[in-house]
Amino acid sequence: MELFAELSPISVTLLLVSSFLGSFVTAALGVGGGAFLIAVMADIVPPIALIPLHGIVQMGSNSSRAILTRKHINKRVVLYFSLGALVASICAVFLLGLVGTDFIPPLVALFILWLCWGPIPELGLGIKPTALFLGGWLTTMATMIVGATGPLVSAWLGRSGVDRWVYTANFSSCMTLQHLFKIVVFGFAGFAFTQWLPLLALMILMGYIGTKVGLRVLGRLPEKHFKTLFKVLLTLLSLRILYAWH
Repeated sequence: MELFAELSPISVTLLLVSSFLGSFVTAALGVGGGAFLIAVMADIVPPIALIPLHGIVQMGSNSSRAILTRKHINKRVVLYFSLGALVASICAVFLLGLVGTDFIPPLVALFILWLCWGPIPELGLGIKPTALFLGGWLTTMATMIVGATGPLVSAWLGRSGVDRWVYTANFSSCMTLQHLFKIVVFGFAGFAFTQWLPLLALMILMGYIGTKVGLRVLGRLPEKHFKTLFKVLLTLLSLRILYAWH
């Protein structure tokens, strides 16, 4: 299995299935498919590979939505957010070189637990250039460490009073650029992507299929009960990460 970075067939299968399920859940219910994917990946791939690999797969998912909704993008929102993200990425290049990556899995687990059970306010601060810049900076610094910061970006941009197509276009565009910057940062930090490319290609494909299937069942699943079960699953995965790290 050298083709897949020397991961076992079982590990490769789990990653592909998780990529499908993560995209399926996000498309069908709008809940944390990215958090689910990174929770599974944290138990399989090395810490140095966790954030950049997750970022590439998620960039594939977000970029497709951004392209499909490009007519609705508010360029001003994306520009100021991206400037903040760019500055954060420059800072992160030096930060990762100093602190290393072994601490990433437990922080990912703690962050997911907060996403599941902690308060995430509807900030809706994304209308002023300074707020957009600050949001881009803060959430991008966070994504370098914990990866799945989509809920934070969503809360920062705010959904209230925003057309859903405009929101989706802005959110997907901001997330795409944020993941792109993150990938570049980890490249500068010394992460070699080459050995992971075949696996990444398959994960992105499975994510695309998961999105297509999820959209077909959109609105048909019992959302309330499913979200509760999904939170429990994420909690168990996070506790497993913490136990293994300890």
